Amino acid sequence: MADMDMSQYLGAFLDETDDNVQKLDDLLLALEKNMVDMDVINEIFRAAHTLKGMAGTMGFTNMMGLTHAMEDRLDAARKGTRPLTENDMNMLFTGLDTLQAMADSIRGGGNDAHIDVSEMVHNLRNEGPAPAPAAQAQAQGDSSSGGSFSQDTEWVKKANEGGANAYSVHVTLSQSCLLKAARAYMVVNRLEEMGEIARSEPPTDALEREEFEFDFTIYVATPAPAEEVKAAVEKIGDVQSAEVSEVKVEAAPAPAQAPAPAQTPAPAPAAQAPTPAQAQTPAAPAAPVKKDSVKKSGQTVRVDIGRLDKLMNLVGELVISRARIERLVQEARLRQFDDTLSQLGRISGDIQELVTKLRMVPVSFTFDRFPRLIRDLCKTLNKNVELVLEGEDTELDRTVIDEIGDPMVHLIRNSMDHGIEHPDERKALGKPEKGILKIAAYQEGSGVVIEVSDDGAGIDPEKVKKKAIERGIITEDRANIMTDDEATQIVLLPGFSMAKQITDLSGRGVGMDAVKTKVEQLGGQFDLVSKKNEGTHVYIRLPLTLAIVLSLLIKVGNETYAISLENVEETIMVRKEDIKTVHGEPTTLLRGEVLSLNDLGDILGSEGVETDRIEYPVVVVKIGKNKIGFIVSELIGQQEIVIKSLGRFLAKIDGITGGTILGDGNVALILDVASFYSTKG
Repeated sequence: MADMDMSQYLGAFLDETDDNVQKLDDLLLALEKNMVDMDVINEIFRAAHTLKGMAGTMGFTNMMGLTHAMEDRLDAARKGTRPLTENDMNMLFTGLDTLQAMADSIRGGGNDAHIDVSEMVHNLRNEGPAPAPAAQAQAQGDSSSGGSFSQDTEWVKKANEGGANAYSVHVTLSQSCLLKAARAYMVVNRLEEMGEIARSEPPTDALEREEFEFDFTIYVATPAPAEEVKAAVEKIGDVQSAEVSEVKVEAAPAPAQAPAPAQTPAPAPAAQAPTPAQAQTPAAPAAPVKKDSVKKSGQTVRVDIGRLDKLMNLVGELVISRARIERLVQEARLRQFDDTLSQLGRISGDIQELVTKLRMVPVSFTFDRFPRLIRDLCKTLNKNVELVLEGEDTELDRTVIDEIGDPMVHLIRNSMDHGIEHPDERKALGKPEKGILKIAAYQEGSGVVIEVSDDGAGIDPEKVKKKAIERGIITEDRANIMTDDEATQIVLLPGFSMAKQITDLSGRGVGMDAVKTKVEQLGGQFDLVSKKNEGTHVYIRLPLTLAIVLSLLIKVGNETYAISLENVEETIMVRKEDIKTVHGEPTTLLRGEVLSLNDLGDILGSEGVETDRIEYPVVVVKIGKNKIGFIVSELIGQQEIVIKSLGRFLAKIDGITGGTILGDGNVALILDVASFYSTKG
């Protein structure tokens, strides 16, 4: 194994490690609620065992050693020799965090050698190391692998006398399997849990060194029926098929027995000479099973996100080129190209939709880490909080998911630290001692809404007004006429904080403006609703993807701009005589409600809209709960646009989120209209 170049397997190893660490995290949270649940302990043991095998295969000895210690501690618990305690749970969680740190270090080009786990391993084994089942299994396998088949015959007789069945399990891995040793390790472990392993072909040490092609045979004694053994093995990832044959020792009298026709002829010779070749003799009837298995294993494939990014960029170029061709054909009035262009539009649209779906991942990708976060915060803050997750299957673009993770963590910490009260405070207020923090995701229109809500203290609008007056943000006269909702929005202003002291977790308002800004940079909207003593609701509306979006093209003066349709409520025409001035600002009535109007040309510092017009085009934008009308020179229409970065020198221009190339080859800036609105003092 040491002579092999394992770098080609590193990506697959890290993906598998992430999956197993997340699985362990979820299982440990479940175990903490019931530390004698043997089903959960066995699941954790299996996941830790798998992780240990993969780490050993890749040569990461510190990761393997720590996982082995965790595995031994769990083995002692499942055998009843050392029940789990709260301190054990804390150590297991700490071990899990260390494993994640090791994986992050390896992903960054380092290794696990610089992370000292000796003290952690000692603490997990402070009452003596538990027997390692894997080592026992290996010893059993190795001791039998070099012996004659007479030993196996005795083993089969002993198994039958004990009421168990003796099976040869021939396992075939998928040709795309990268970590063959790890998968073989998982098979050995799973069969060991179901019974007693007698031997393997090739021996277990050869399996660990990956000295086999894509198939191997395990001989096991178990009371479980063959169908159950087959199903258990085929559930393991990258296992293409598992052929289970019963091994018998009554080879000579077999022809004279009446039930013989019910038996396949292959197992009897296998009992006499279990060589790898003979173990595969039932190949003919197994052929259709292999075809089905190949189909199943081919349904998913891991793809580097960088390749999908490149593919999305190419699709973006295709969309731009299609728009350019359509423009040229339209200008030249070449009607004979209509059908061809229509077909091109359908094909490029289908490709675009497919690539977008390829990049979509469920929000559980981010949500899965929140239960652990809540658990740790509850212990740190001495609070009792129940986390409710809904809509975890809702999908978003992978890029959006990656970007929204940290803002979500900040919102959760904010709710935990300053929103939900301590149990005694809640009891005094007539609330249940256990607080509720709810995180929900659901699709709304062409976007996704993520809602973070709690039933805590909420935001006191009077305290917000007082703090804002003290800091000179608003005047006392302005505070007197502000609604509670308007006062609540003040906490979203940059640098505003209601926290009496700075904490390591958060402060209500500290960084809330950063969360809002991040959401708006993603082309989304941020809305905050809070009531004193009732709780706080945060609504984050996000586009499904950041690459290609449907937009409204407008003109301001001679310049063309794009506004994402996610932000556009509607477009209207407003007659000049319907524009009134209220508090020095132009307004109009929209279905009985006052709509504030702004000249987009004045905001952009460019040529404004002509003042001698009879009526003006207005783009109505919804920002939070507010609707604002932007007066423009012309409404061009809807168009799919490809968002292009303006580079790091132009990336921080307020109100501009990027650029796009139009069908005529010109560049149009994409406006972030939400940033044009702010709370006025």
